[in-house]
Amino acid sequence: MSAKASSSSGSHPDNGHLDPIWQQLDWAIGQTLIMGWDGTEVTPQVRSLIEDHHVGSIILTAKNLKSAQQTTSLVQELQTIAKNAGHPVPLLIALDQENGGVNSLFDEDYVCQFPSAMGVAATGRAELAYEITRATAMEISACGVNLMLGPVLDVLNNARYQPLGVRATGDDPQEVSQYGLAALRGIRDAGMASCGKHFPSYGNLDFLGSNLDVPIITQTLEELSLSALVPFRNAVASGQLDAMFVGGCGISNPSMNVSHACLSDQVVDHLLRSELGFQGVAISECLEMEALSQDLGVQNGVVMALEAGCDLILLCRAMDIQLEAIKGLKLGHENGIITKERIFTSLRRVLKLKATCTSWSKALNPPGISLLSQLHTSHLKLSKKAYDDSITVLRDKEKLLPLGSSMHPGEELLLLTPLVKPLPASAMTKALLSSKGGSSNAPTNHDMWSHRERGSIMSGEGVFREFGKNLARFRNEKLLHTSYTANGVRPVHENLINRASCIVIVTADANRNLYQAGFTKHVDMMCSMHKSRGNKKQLIVVAVSSPYDFAMDKSIGTYICTFDFTENAMSALLRVLVGEVDPPVGSMPGTLRKSKRVLKSRQHWLVEEYDRSRDATGLGDLLRAVHRATAPDLEFLKTTTAASFELNSSAIKEAHFVVRNSSTQALYGFVATYYTAGVGMLGAIFVDPTKRNVSIGRSLHRRALKSLDRQKGLKKVQIGMPFPGVFLGIPSNLELSTVKEWFGNSGWDTQLPRRLTNMIIADLANWLIPEGLLQNIQRASLAFDLIHGLENADSVLQHVRTNASPEVLELYKHALNESKSCGIVRAKDSAGILIGTVIICRQNCALATYIPSLLSHAGNVGGIIAPVVSPTPQSTLVLEGLALMGVRQCKSYKSSRVLLSWVVDDACEPMRLMGFETLQVFEEITNSPEVYVPHVDGWVDANR
Repeated sequence: MSAKASSSSGSHPDNGHLDPIWQQLDWAIGQTLIMGWDGTEVTPQVRSLIEDHHVGSIILTAKNLKSAQQTTSLVQELQTIAKNAGHPVPLLIALDQENGGVNSLFDEDYVCQFPSAMGVAATGRAELAYEITRATAMEISACGVNLMLGPVLDVLNNARYQPLGVRATGDDPQEVSQYGLAALRGIRDAGMASCGKHFPSYGNLDFLGSNLDVPIITQTLEELSLSALVPFRNAVASGQLDAMFVGGCGISNPSMNVSHACLSDQVVDHLLRSELGFQGVAISECLEMEALSQDLGVQNGVVMALEAGCDLILLCRAMDIQLEAIKGLKLGHENGIITKERIFTSLRRVLKLKATCTSWSKALNPPGISLLSQLHTSHLKLSKKAYDDSITVLRDKEKLLPLGSSMHPGEELLLLTPLVKPLPASAMTKALLSSKGGSSNAPTNHDMWSHRERGSIMSGEGVFREFGKNLARFRNEKLLHTSYTANGVRPVHENLINRASCIVIVTADANRNLYQAGFTKHVDMMCSMHKSRGNKKQLIVVAVSSPYDFAMDKSIGTYICTFDFTENAMSALLRVLVGEVDPPVGSMPGTLRKSKRVLKSRQHWLVEEYDRSRDATGLGDLLRAVHRATAPDLEFLKTTTAASFELNSSAIKEAHFVVRNSSTQALYGFVATYYTAGVGMLGAIFVDPTKRNVSIGRSLHRRALKSLDRQKGLKKVQIGMPFPGVFLGIPSNLELSTVKEWFGNSGWDTQLPRRLTNMIIADLANWLIPEGLLQNIQRASLAFDLIHGLENADSVLQHVRTNASPEVLELYKHALNESKSCGIVRAKDSAGILIGTVIICRQNCALATYIPSLLSHAGNVGGIIAPVVSPTPQSTLVLEGLALMGVRQCKSYKSSRVLLSWVVDDACEPMRLMGFETLQVFEEITNSPEVYVPHVDGWVDANR
């Protein structure tokens, strides 16, 4: 054994020096490896990896885990071995626990099963992703695991044929982002580290041939950027993503030709780190993959992975390959390919990650069963609710559900199910393994690539037998059940179909197992023939994995999706079939959800005027819900309150409207409207994230525009306003890009927006005046002064009235009334003519209620608000001067940060050169009334 480290504190990455033990190459290399083994007990293999080769991270799979108690003991033993072997910091213990069909740890007494990622998305509630991921993370954390290999951030660009299937949220990048960010918060709040996967994308892969061929991404970087990379980019920007799993797929497009993404510096160092700005730990795909070992050899592979920018290199289980990899890294250093500093770069990242999620006291004392038993009851309740809400009835044309309303006593029900693999960690798998039941079946190329770690035991009819028994018990009627295979419809099927009044066919990834699609269509044809002869033959198709099997096939009249076939999902399906869950509320994920709702008949919601005493609390709850669903894109909503929208100004008419639940007083939607001096404005429109796509937004929008249309002298209508300055316009970012499309579909001309930007100097103490700026101001003979109060403001108000819109004028009047906390900086030319103004405000001033970005950041925030500059050849210099005076004034207020709000169009660039950074970008839309008035009673469906 090697000597112990002098102290654990010396290894903290934020210290000026690393623990001396890391100067030993063997120890430093050990921290760049994450390894696993087969077996449910500590073997000489894994003990040697930790003791002799100083491996600092372990991956556990279903093959290592029997129960929660055994997992806790196993992890505790691994950490004890590391402690005794002199490891300065605990091991990272990583686990896949995605729910649905991908759980490594199964224990029906203590660990809860939850729906797959796509199943959670089917509930339409991003907040549920937070609750479920937090619950899952708390459970595996109780067993000593500290790194969750999730969430899956892939976008299913080719959803129908991808093996990733329900492990992904869906095919809409914004929706994947929304649910991914919620999951990240859940993992962090449970005290664990997260690992997004599978960068740059496993969502649209081409499988070209043999098992030695890796799947290929053929999209261009531009295509990836617009879709597949969106959730990864947003996860990185959130600051909550600790690690990133970099895939082993190839990339082939005009700008990149990569055989293995995780071995390419173009992917890791350039795309992930430089382009996306990721500073966390990059983890490679398992380098034991056959394609890599045949193509490059493991030694070359591990060197390439580290050189590409990976920090943790994954080698799943084979000891000979693991030792070869360790030897390869040492040879790489000896050959001068890998420098010590490169190893230290990864070492520091790994140590920083460990510092956030583990410590020796935590690692050596996992709470295990004592905590799990406390959590179990509430988690079971959450699981049942989640599964019930995920079951999706996409079509039920003939009103066959629930079965009690369409089947009479004595009629027989037939259940037809395919042969499927049991899920890797489930009661069925455990039973089959213990009894050595089932038969082996060769996996497809998809399966061999996508599920390398999973067993190939076939369960026969066993997977669905229990479901059939329970369905018969609930109906108190006889149920016929048999399986079907690639041999098609056999005489036994024909005989049973002749007997049954209703047939339920189960499919599992029929688009990749085409015999299932063929069988189902054949049975559908037989049922149609029977019905044409007057025989009752109802057909229900249930997709228990990918929902895309018959999503677009309207000839299948009753179609249900469960998103996995765990016992929990089958129990929820049963509750839907017998009417215990009625109506089922699940909906298709992503673009199918949107396309389905376009076809829905329009719903009309009652819209009422906003009542402060009745609705203020509900509006606060609504704002928090929208913030949770959209952070970090709308971070400023964190400090937005109901009061932010109530100006109480005699010069501005305001009318706000709500859609609410009159029974619970909850607000489902809110819209704020304002009118002044011929301009009607939409200041904000919110819809509860769990109530979107059912026309609430459309109802609010229509009422708001009718209200504005009643104002005499209306000359133009506008989306966005600086007072209140919650939304300066439509948020212009990837996460909310569909909002602009929504307004376009609602009658607005969105072609020529005005770009308005909020900018910030985050570190005012270290900000320096740009070189030459003061000299330029002096040469131009510009003069600046600061005034307070309305008594000195006639020239200021005239200047704003001439050069800005009416609502900006009212903003200035409000600021001048707040003379103790707000002032106006004036800019004058050499002749003393006023050519520029800007509002300066202290932190927590009254104006901040209406400009929440002033309160959205930690520290003392000063404000430079609404610069108004006359159009002259000196306008850019005047703006720079106003900003400079504003910064100086905020410094005198002891501000640590400065917000510059309402920067118009190209004025951002000179502000950026002054040291301001972009905080939020909006697009203000202005139309003449005739653009929308004809549409008020006949809006294009905006899918809200």
